[in-house]
Amino acid sequence: MSTFTAPTGTYDLLPGDKSAEYLAIRDRLSAPLRRAGYNYIETPVFEDVKLFSRGVGESSDIVSKEMFTLVKRGKEDLALRPEGTASVVRATLQANLHKLGNLPVKLWYSGNFYRYERPQAGRYRQFSQIGAEALGAEDPALDAELVILADDAFKALGLRNYKLLVNSLGDKQCRPVYRTALMDFLAKLDLDEETRRRAELNPLRVLDDKRESVQAQLADAPMLRDYLCEDCKSYDEQVRALLTAAGVAYEQDPKLVRGLDYYTRTTFEFVHSGLGAQSAIGGGGRYDGLSEMLGGPALPSVGWGLGVDRTYLALEAEGLTLDLPVTTEVYAVALGEEAKAVLFGKVTELRRAGVATDLAFGVKSIKNAMKSANRSGARFALIAGDRDLAEGVVQLKDMTSGEQIPVALEALVTTLKEKQL
Repeated sequence: MSTFTAPTGTYDLLPGDKSAEYLAIRDRLSAPLRRAGYNYIETPVFEDVKLFSRGVGESSDIVSKEMFTLVKRGKEDLALRPEGTASVVRATLQANLHKLGNLPVKLWYSGNFYRYERPQAGRYRQFSQIGAEALGAEDPALDAELVILADDAFKALGLRNYKLLVNSLGDKQCRPVYRTALMDFLAKLDLDEETRRRAELNPLRVLDDKRESVQAQLADAPMLRDYLCEDCKSYDEQVRALLTAAGVAYEQDPKLVRGLDYYTRTTFEFVHSGLGAQSAIGGGGRYDGLSEMLGGPALPSVGWGLGVDRTYLALEAEGLTLDLPVTTEVYAVALGEEAKAVLFGKVTELRRAGVATDLAFGVKSIKNAMKSANRSGARFALIAGDRDLAEGVVQLKDMTSGEQIPVALEALVTTLKEKQL
């Protein structure tokens, strides 16, 4: 027994546990993006701490409470990434991707992110996401496209017990007017000092407060939708019309602001009914001013992140099992050193022909080797001893029916390929 364990709030993905499911979820969440012209990007897991404090927002819980900062030569100037969008925008600006061709720049990523939170089901200090960003275009159809791709991804996994919440956060023209009205309303409430400080930085963050004592006081709060300018109203209506035309059901949630300060106009969240308090399985929105916050040009953009961990829990809640590819199709058992040398060569040949093949190593007895073959889940076992080699054959055993037939060594690959392996 090791004296070391995984750090609090983290987990190991283990074979036979859920590692194969996580791989399948990542693949299926990203599949719609790959079909829609999004290209893969990978950024460092740590960045300049100011990238997140400036982009995500000082008033957000992520920056004020949850970032893991790294000490570099006595100075805290790096942070483990708590989200993906700021890093993708930074990489786009640094590499001038927005100058290389047609806009938008359409990117997707997969990776782990880090937040210092109280660990609980669906909330970890290291968590996995699939993300998508479309940078450089202000178009309601682009917002709708990303929402539809996320909805398609969840449906492709078989999920049904979730709903899509949609809101508009306005823009730099209409949001200041709403901010003033909301600040005046909040000033009359019984709020603690920390919440008041947060309201001074970004009053919309108070709407996202999950405490019942705060939510009860927000029942009559002014709603941003009542303050939207004509351009934002029209933009929101176009996004919703496109979602409706695509058959994507949604609910309007006037208090939806998400946990990041950079959102403008469209914001959305997918929530699942079977996950309790941590119900969000994905979400995102438009962030037209983020590039400028990071020192770049105006680059209107929209994106989302889908939680792999939360999606796995949602599948569990609905009792859904993914159809996973087999890891081993053929399992070879050699009886003797000469047979092992021959079968080792055939195993390599089968693998190069695209057949998932494994070999019994350290064979002590045929009985134990066949137990290993059973545990591997292989459809067929290859068995060879000295007598088989003398005849130029191996024994091919169907692990389901138990039928066993001799197959010529020279015809082995062809025979197995004919069985659609």
